[in-house]
Amino acid sequence: MSLTPFPSRRAPAFASIPDDKWNDWRWQLSNRLNSVEDFEQVFRLTGSERKALSSPGLFRVDVTPYFVSLIDPNDPDDPIRRQIIPTAGEIDAFMGMMEDSLAEDRHSPVPGLVHRYPDRVLMLVTTQCASYCRYCTRARIVGDPNQTFSRGEWDAQIDYLKKTPQVRDVLLSGGDPLTLAPRMLEELLTRIREIPHIEVIRIGSRVPVFMPMRVTDELTDMLQRFHPLWMNIHVNHPNEISQELAIAADKLTRAGIPLGNQSVLLAGVNDCVHIQRDLVQKLVRIRVRPYYLYQCDLVEGAGHFRTPVAKGIEIIEGLRGHTSGFAVPTYVVDAPGGGGKIPVMPNYHISSSDHKIVLRNYEGYITTYEEPQAYTAHDPKTCAYCQNKRAEPGQSGVSGLLDGESYYIKPENFDLLHNRGGEMHRLRADESKWKPLGIGAGEQEDKE
Repeated sequence: MSLTPFPSRRAPAFASIPDDKWNDWRWQLSNRLNSVEDFEQVFRLTGSERKALSSPGLFRVDVTPYFVSLIDPNDPDDPIRRQIIPTAGEIDAFMGMMEDSLAEDRHSPVPGLVHRYPDRVLMLVTTQCASYCRYCTRARIVGDPNQTFSRGEWDAQIDYLKKTPQVRDVLLSGGDPLTLAPRMLEELLTRIREIPHIEVIRIGSRVPVFMPMRVTDELTDMLQRFHPLWMNIHVNHPNEISQELAIAADKLTRAGIPLGNQSVLLAGVNDCVHIQRDLVQKLVRIRVRPYYLYQCDLVEGAGHFRTPVAKGIEIIEGLRGHTSGFAVPTYVVDAPGGGGKIPVMPNYHISSSDHKIVLRNYEGYITTYEEPQAYTAHDPKTCAYCQNKRAEPGQSGVSGLLDGESYYIKPENFDLLHNRGGEMHRLRADESKWKPLGIGAGEQEDKE
């Protein structure tokens, strides 16, 4: 690479490991650290970490020797350490926490497949990862060897895709698809690519970050047979960007695989605009485009990682205009209860009239933009694209209000609720009847 290379580290505890083993992804998986004794070969544990590692029933702990080597052993608050070593904070409950905060199970027509958006699905193909993040959204299933997906469940997922022609985009996740045996991953990709209406395949993986030696020539040769194929990796802090990751990213991009990055806003890890700016600038150096910055989900055990949403808006404010536009991720809250990703950003639109809008830029410079006086509105009735809509009925949302498809969006049972003196008011005397009618059912289910 033309720029100054990124650091490459190996903890002293692994100095005697031959290079051929160290660079073998199977060796990395087989020698993951997961106990007090394992980690104390690399750094001294804090009391909180020791307590958590000794507590039964916590989310699984496994860390590759490569990734643990990126930790500064003299810093108990090292940002990589905080992401992978459990602390007593995982035991603490917090207001709003949920086991399945994104309601993925509720949007699964078949086991392991989540169909929340009209034209794309999420396929959970494994419950195993190379290492385990302490804020994992799917901690309810990920890392549990008893929760693995069977071939029969894969068959059901593929069958659902074949019968659902509106799906054009399939995202493979889990767990981590790149931990699958190579032949299994190849078989799965082959079966998906054989479905005519599937246009795009995506892979969500943190393996290139946890274990970059998994990105072999054999892997990239296999993946590029299934284009168009995209991949999103997961880097949260600049310290995770090593020379090994840079080499892995170079192999993937040379194979024609566009790379994006999804990171999570985490207290004590990356809740600083200067850290975030360094992160996105280092990402684009290795040809990885920042894609999403997620607000930390309301998942059990992750309360100590949460920040106010205002912190994320502050970070985007400090990125927009202060670095390349394509290096600014979209900050999103993945809606609790299953509403999907909701973008949240600073407000650059100050005001508007019937002919002019008032805008401000990242410096506070305020300007106006004159609206056109004569504009021939787009006519959906004469537009071939509008006449061949591919969205599912009822899925157009706010866009449907704008294009005239509907005039309002009403909550479930809205008319019944506002039928004063009618059925709803008779039911108030017996709230046990609400749930069969769907009134507040989702709220009651969450509490259950």
